[in-house]
Amino acid sequence: MMEQLYYISAGNPKKMIKPILYAAFSDLCDIFPLGFAALAVGYIYTYFAEPATLLNTQTLWYIWGGMVLSLGLMFFGEVLSYRSAFRGAYLASAEGRANLAEHLRKLPLGFLLSKDSGELGNMMMSDFTQIENAASHILPQLVGGLISSILAFVFILVLFDWRMAFAMFAGLPVSLLILWGVSSLEKRMGERHSKAKITVTNRLQEYLYGMRVIKAYNLRGENFKKLEQAFKNLMKESIKLEGGLGPFFLVAIALIKSGLALITITGVYLILGGEITIPLFAMFLLVGAQIFDPISAAIMRLPEFKYNAQAGKRIVNLLNQPIMDGEGEPPEDHDIKLQNVTFSYDENIVLDDVSVEMDEGTLTAIVGPSGSGKSTVLRLIARFYDPQNGKVFFGGSDERYMDPERLMKKISMVFQDVYLFADTIGNNIGYGREDATQEEIEAAAKAAQCHDFIEGMPDGYNTMVGEGGSTLSGGEKQRISIARAMLKDAPVILLDEATASLDPENEVEMQKAISRLVKGRTVIMIAHRLKTVLNANNIIVMDRGRVVEQGKHEDLIEDDGLYAKLWDLQTKTSGWQISA
Repeated sequence: MMEQLYYISAGNPKKMIKPILYAAFSDLCDIFPLGFAALAVGYIYTYFAEPATLLNTQTLWYIWGGMVLSLGLMFFGEVLSYRSAFRGAYLASAEGRANLAEHLRKLPLGFLLSKDSGELGNMMMSDFTQIENAASHILPQLVGGLISSILAFVFILVLFDWRMAFAMFAGLPVSLLILWGVSSLEKRMGERHSKAKITVTNRLQEYLYGMRVIKAYNLRGENFKKLEQAFKNLMKESIKLEGGLGPFFLVAIALIKSGLALITITGVYLILGGEITIPLFAMFLLVGAQIFDPISAAIMRLPEFKYNAQAGKRIVNLLNQPIMDGEGEPPEDHDIKLQNVTFSYDENIVLDDVSVEMDEGTLTAIVGPSGSGKSTVLRLIARFYDPQNGKVFFGGSDERYMDPERLMKKISMVFQDVYLFADTIGNNIGYGREDATQEEIEAAAKAAQCHDFIEGMPDGYNTMVGEGGSTLSGGEKQRISIARAMLKDAPVILLDEATASLDPENEVEMQKAISRLVKGRTVIMIAHRLKTVLNANNIIVMDRGRVVEQGKHEDLIEDDGLYAKLWDLQTKTSGWQISA
């Protein structure tokens, strides 16, 4: 139970102390009205059973007053418990989502890429919703049922009759034994059901994101079948979860409620033997009729509580993933060096013993065939990953010992696959520097050759773009991304095919902007169009994860190696035309 509580609170059980205490207080208050009702029944019965007894109405008024006060106390306890449970649950969930989002930002990019976005999205929303429900609705019932049953048992055992106490709760040990016996089955079914939900989320996300391709190629069958199969599998797992566990819990509840029949039989036997009075027996029936409902409700919610605890466990496991460490401050020098770097994605070696140097204030170009490891070099420089072997130096210091966030303040990066947020164009550029003024944003846009097309939009810089920049062309998104990097004004610029989606006219202007940008900065760019790197201070040629050549354009042409072949191939194909 304590383990489930830890997971339900997303690893912060202290936040659940107050809700649990208030729930216990509320359930304790619920017992007092029953006690006063039992006193009233016993007092009135004595009056009618013994004619010589006088009915003291003042005593009844006292009992009635006590009942009213206890009802008020019960209402007060319910309000405290309700507010504390819901506030505590939603506060813990809101803080948990924010903490998880911040934690994801600090995790190595390789770990995030190994996870499906649907899985992470399901964890952020659905899993937190589940622990919200468990903390606000299920946990109070479990606590209430547990406390009320313990108090009732002790109360009857100590003050009244041990035989009636054991008769009332005789079925509880067997019931708990059944619940313990099916716990492993319950866990396995819950894990399969959770996996089926995540699969549905992934398939649905894939289906929606790929809708343009599906429509373009009329891919109705296979892709929809995957989604349909995921829906059917979720249905099957849901039925198994409910139908497979339901009978066990119904039997457990029946055994608990059998206590009412047992106290009736035991009570009649003891009355006939003259060992208990009829008012005392009536009190047992009154308490028994009320005590089994919260216990039964708690048992019915127990599978859901454990299932939701699995959602909390997934969150806790993700929060326990180690973030990229390092506390050092990046140096003021901005030269970059890779020394005997080897890096692989799983078993696929992408970089094999790579050693290169990029001098401060120079433009270094990285070229080569697709899949040669060019983008990975940039990601290692930005410390999205740490290499398995070798070292990456920034300003002469090993990046492994630097604070990743402080390091990224020194670096601006333009990705090949540009992502824009569902926000205004101005704000998307402004992400480069939070305190940027409108004038600075526009200056960066002009330098990136995107000011004119922004001004031509209905709301200018206040124009909203769709999620991912879906309302803009590829070239427009790329220029906005370059403006964002320019606004950040970092000493190191990483350009991953920054001009790939630009038309020839804008590409010329962009080269001028990059030429201005390189002054006083370390610029490293990946390019497939070799004519864009003619003026680079150093061109690094990569092939199959290795550096095979490097030097200036003229020198590489004279060497007649891979670069010369790529240059010759691009020169020959530049005039190709498609003919009917």
